Parts: sequence; structure tokens; C-alpha cells
Amino acid sequence: MDTTALAPARRAPARPRPTTPAPLRPPRNPRPPQIPPPPDPPTWGQRIVPRPAQQLMAGLGMWQAPTPLPPSLHLLHTISVLERYGWCKSLDVDLAGRMCVRGAQRLLMTTGHVTPADRERAVGHMHTVLAQAGVHTLFFAWNDLPGRTFPHVKALLTRAAEHAHTIGD
Repeated sequence: MDTTALAPARRAPARPRPTTPAPLRPPRNPRPPQIPPPPDPPTWGQRIVPRPAQQLMAGLGMWQAPTPLPPSLHLLHTISVLERYGWCKSLDVDLAGRMCVRGAQRLLMTTGHVTPADRERAVGHMHTVLAQAGVHTLFFAWNDLPGRTFPHVKALLTRAAEHAHTIGD
């Protein structure tokens, strides 16, 4: 009988452990979040029923309120609203139904897709991205500047959504 086959296998010497811990990095989602479809405009019934009555009806199961989105998804949702209804300058909503960024955000807020606090945080992310680009003005004033086009607005909203997503917002 061969005794070398029964002998325990030799292990390689253990590597020394690092003395300093590796820096913590925020977790990154390898896939960007999907852009939610834009909401339909509120019906006349939704516009007429006051918010407290909507909340009471939702509590009784007679009203289905949408789930509010975090700021990163709200900014992407704003892009889909602008793509569906059209983008404009100077007015929240023009006569043709096109909207500026603030008008699209207001639509999402009034339909319950974002809370006022999350909308303000999304605005903060837009202002941060504008400040990083050297622009120190409010986003709705930046929207109305001469020469501004929808690709510029879409790029701002996308970068702001990426910024919000990287910090976990």
C-alpha cells in the first residue's frame, strides 16, 4: 500500500494580511435605472377631487395613488415627460401642451409621482451639476437662455440623475 497517497496535502504559506483597510466605495449599480413611462395627464375627476379626499379614498382602496420616486428616478421620469409632451422655454406649460423642466416636475408632483421634498432634492442635484459646469443660476433660468435646446436639457437631467444615483439618492 502506498502511504504517499494518504499523506495530507501541503498548503502554500498564507499571504500576509494588509495592515490598512481598503477604502470604502459606494456601491455602484452596473446598470443604470430604467426610465419610467410618462404619466397620462390628470383626468378632470383627478383635478376636481381635492387632495384630502384622494388620500381618504386611497385609504379605503377606492383610489390608486402612484408610488413616489426618489430624486434620481424623478429626474429620469422628467426626461420621459418632456419627450412625450414636448419641451419649451419661458412657460411651465405652453398652449400646445409642451412643458419646461419645472412644468414637467410640477406635473409629476401633482400626479403623485414625486413628493415635494424629493422634488427639491432633485432640484438641488440639477443646481450641483450646473455649478460643476460653472453655471451659477437657477435651473429654470438656465432653461430659458438663448440657444438652449432640448439636448442640453436632457444632458443636464441625465447628469443630475447620475449624480443623485451615485450618492444613493
